[in-house]
Amino acid sequence: MMKMKYYAILFLFLSFVKGIDAQFNSYKIVDTDVIEYYNNNSVITKPEQGEAFYGQDANYQGNKPSYTNNNDGTITDNVTGLIWQQEMVEKYSFEDAFHIADTMTLGGHNDWRVPTIKELYSLILYSGKTGTSESNAIPYINTDYFNQPFGDTESGERYIDAQTWSSTEYLSTTMNGNETVFGVNFVDGRIKGYPKYYPKTAQLKEMYFRMVRGNTEYGNNNFIDNGDGTISDLATGLMWQQADDGNTRNWEDALEYSENLQYAGYTDWRLPNAKELHSIVDYTRCPDITNSPAINALFTTTEINDPEGNPGQYPYFWTSTTHLDGATPESFAVYIAFGEAQGKMNEVLLDVHGAGAQRGDPKTGIPEDYPSFFGPQGDVRYVFNYVRCVRDIDGFNSINNDFEDRNVIRISPNPVNDKAVIYGLSNKSAIKAEIFNINGTTIKTEFIKAPIQEISFSGLESGIYIVSFDLGNEQVHRQIVKL
Repeated sequence: MMKMKYYAILFLFLSFVKGIDAQFNSYKIVDTDVIEYYNNNSVITKPEQGEAFYGQDANYQGNKPSYTNNNDGTITDNVTGLIWQQEMVEKYSFEDAFHIADTMTLGGHNDWRVPTIKELYSLILYSGKTGTSESNAIPYINTDYFNQPFGDTESGERYIDAQTWSSTEYLSTTMNGNETVFGVNFVDGRIKGYPKYYPKTAQLKEMYFRMVRGNTEYGNNNFIDNGDGTISDLATGLMWQQADDGNTRNWEDALEYSENLQYAGYTDWRLPNAKELHSIVDYTRCPDITNSPAINALFTTTEINDPEGNPGQYPYFWTSTTHLDGATPESFAVYIAFGEAQGKMNEVLLDVHGAGAQRGDPKTGIPEDYPSFFGPQGDVRYVFNYVRCVRDIDGFNSINNDFEDRNVIRISPNPVNDKAVIYGLSNKSAIKAEIFNINGTTIKTEFIKAPIQEISFSGLESGIYIVSFDLGNEQVHRQIVKL
């Protein structure tokens, strides 16, 4: 009876999905391009499963960045389906940018738009490095395809002052009541909210814009509450912990916790990379306006006090991505601020960059030293941040572990035509596998054993099925699509 209830709940959300191609993976996340491995302060050799710092960004490879130069001033992102303006030459005000996009005919197209922050962030690559000047900086974008200006230091700008604005405005205000627009800085690898007007003159501020067209569904989530403490996003193919566990951790401990998590019947959880975690930010929500973190209401987030003891703040959340920033670049990791991205300016604690900002914290430190404040905006550093783990929805793999011998049962290929190979099963004894249909009814039962660990789907109608493996002390369930 419990098994039937489990499958009834599971297939209730699967039945919502009609037209698999149209509903799944409309929001494909481009990998961060990170291939190096790091500890708290340096590059290291590849950590093996069970070793310290295993589970970081480079241990998991996703949709490899891939672009096509259309030779007409446009670049196609082959993963997302978005087509981008190749060159950025002039800066525009926020209002002017929309008029320019509406009148653009670049490449013979007239459907250009100002990108959302999620569209814009799809271009960021954490193989970039901030450096200390233009001469030793590596932009956080593929410069083989896109131009990336630096700040005009001769006119008094910093070399990092080449931010690219999006169309996403902050619901609230930053600093001293400034209207704010989110942008990505492809020179220093951050998302921040930037004032729409120059504070001292009240004149419209001008920033770079990179216009986009195509895939108007990109960045739209399709969340489903699975009823077991997890949330699935059918748009990205990712499953999330519904609630954080309320504990703070340094970066190494965050990786270890995620790799060892056994939750809702799954053992293949991981710490999300920067772009995965950013995919669940909800820019229609923020503490000041909606009294909530910048995440969908299906999720539960621990409320914390700010550094001055005031309630109503929400944590920063770790990612598995190292942020090569500052004088000791291997010492920082990316976090996303689901609460206000606060800083202390002139001894006043303010929301300086907006809920939904992305910055970096030192990977470790002495707990008693934090929170602290750093930089011209006095950015709050917590260092001991929170964790929300992720895994791939079975059958819709967006990230693959780079170890084939990982103790996780996988079915390949998926989707399947007739036969599929089972990876991760023990070779010592026969394993009972049951295939269930959308009604929770057993369609067939097979016993799988070495040397041929295959399962047949021959004769089954096209659709979504669940394969249940009886491992004796537990049952493992995998979703599969039959073509």
